[in-house]
Amino acid sequence: MILGILKEIKAEENRVAMTPTGVEVAVHHGHTVLVETQAGAGSGFSDDAYRRAGAHIVETPREIYERADMVMHVKEPLPPEYELIRPDQIIFTYLHLAADEALTRVLMERRSVNIAYETIQKADGSLPLLTPMSEVAGRMAVQQAAKYLEMSYGGQGILLAGVPGVEPATVAIIGGGVVGTNAAKMACGLGAKVFVLDKNLERLRYLSDVMPPNCFLLASSPASIREVVKKADVVIGAVLIPGAKAPKLVSRDMLGTMKEGAVLVDVAIDQGGCFETSRPTTHKDPIYTVDGVVHYCVANMPGAVPKTSTMALTNATLPYALEIADKGWQRAMKENPEIAKGANVVRGAVTHPGVAEAFALEYVPVEAFL
Repeated sequence: MILGILKEIKAEENRVAMTPTGVEVAVHHGHTVLVETQAGAGSGFSDDAYRRAGAHIVETPREIYERADMVMHVKEPLPPEYELIRPDQIIFTYLHLAADEALTRVLMERRSVNIAYETIQKADGSLPLLTPMSEVAGRMAVQQAAKYLEMSYGGQGILLAGVPGVEPATVAIIGGGVVGTNAAKMACGLGAKVFVLDKNLERLRYLSDVMPPNCFLLASSPASIREVVKKADVVIGAVLIPGAKAPKLVSRDMLGTMKEGAVLVDVAIDQGGCFETSRPTTHKDPIYTVDGVVHYCVANMPGAVPKTSTMALTNATLPYALEIADKGWQRAMKENPEIAKGANVVRGAVTHPGVAEAFALEYVPVEAFL
């Protein structure tokens, strides 16, 4: 198979879909790898490094789309790429289609085979290609919150960790999954008073066993969320329904009960956000304020630390990319249900129930194409 690795064009996105090490492995599997020039520059990988690994460097994204059987991105295709996508071409990337009806319809029209990193799912419900970026985003969420609590950014002017004799900040984390757990580790390590809310009691019991004494576990409900945001200096939204829109758990009315200068970090913004007042922002312009509450809603948070993120991402995606390339997408999906769950739009049909539900479109099980 011919694999194409594109240079990302989303604002301030410096990750790349495959490292030179990954390219070397793909070439050893007998595949041809095309890499757009400078695709790895933001992550510290030169064109020469890719050449040494066996890649062919090409000058334009058009050439990638024209030649590649499978195109790999980090983020979703953007409008300049829409017309380049060919029927039956495999697009393998983070898609987050439940938050983007326009892109969903474009991919239906292009009749491509669109496999989303974020909905590949193991039998135990875990999301192996979302996990590494969720780990990065969860840890970054606390770093960003600590920064934007500073008065110069509109925050309260408090130190997240506190100091001896002065109380630390209170951090509320809605969602106890990978993002929430990593955010809690960071916030607890800095000495904050941390509340983690989740609906899954087994998850709360597990976190109770492994988290330090300054982490408090709460059963999530509208009432408990209303109460905890009143006393929180930082609220981190870390909820996920795989492939579907994030639920709106913090309403505009709740903002009126929060402290002025409190900080909201919405890690669920890729899936539409879990705060009613959330809208996507960029690393260049990351925050805005509503009712005195600072909102940080950057849609590609790990893109700010591309060297770490790219290596972590390739570690996770490469085995799946190789299985698709080695077997072809249909056989790979037949033999590996995890990959079948990644199918979002195939040959014009919506093959993920969460995406179909988000836009009232017909859902067609991917098995119809296998």
